[in-house]
Amino acid sequence: MDRMPSAKRPDRSDRPDRSPRSTETTGTAGTARSAGPFTSLDFQLVLLRRMADHNPDLVDEARRKLGVSAADMREANRRWQAMIHSPRGRAAASRYRSVLGAPESVTERRIGDLTCEAWQWPLPLWPDLRFEVLVAQKGAVWNEWLVRAPGAPAPELRTSADLRPWSCTVDEVARAFAPARPLEGTAPTRWGLSFTAADTEGVRREYAAEFTWGLLQRVSVTGQPR
Repeated sequence: MDRMPSAKRPDRSDRPDRSPRSTETTGTAGTARSAGPFTSLDFQLVLLRRMADHNPDLVDEARRKLGVSAADMREANRRWQAMIHSPRGRAAASRYRSVLGAPESVTERRIGDLTCEAWQWPLPLWPDLRFEVLVAQKGAVWNEWLVRAPGAPAPELRTSADLRPWSCTVDEVARAFAPARPLEGTAPTRWGLSFTAADTEGVRREYAAEFTWGLLQRVSVTGQPR
């Protein structure tokens, strides 16, 4: 598997957050939301924290819709990382159930010679998407990402201009611009695809698309016109 282009910004989401604390909050200035049960809202902030390196403006707009601050987002990510790395933490599948509740749907899915279950949950930030976890036997999680919701219209991806941040998922880009080649991401929640696509003038070039939690973040040109 090829690596992502070297121009990719470093991933800092799993490192201790040493940036200055924001004074924008939903409560007392300089403080994050009070500690309590980790909820679906907190989980959406975890997804946004991962996406902030690529699209800070979209992330800022999204968290304002949720009515939370940058400090809230950092705190949610800190708590999530603590849950993941706790020696007494839940298994991944159980953790998602405890945070997101019972899945909206559970579907058996076959991948090669292996059978798993696809659990899906709705998230208010992305009503046309679902958060999907592929669960194997004994609760092992194979994959976790955002996918198109059943029955929701997929975007029309014809040229590179259609590839806008947050507009499409990994599998949608792979189908639209087949054959796409997977690229090695810089973290478990990041994916990449290399493919050829035409621009609005019909000129074909090589592109690399970067995804976080399965959602498109940015696209860069990697080859000369063909």
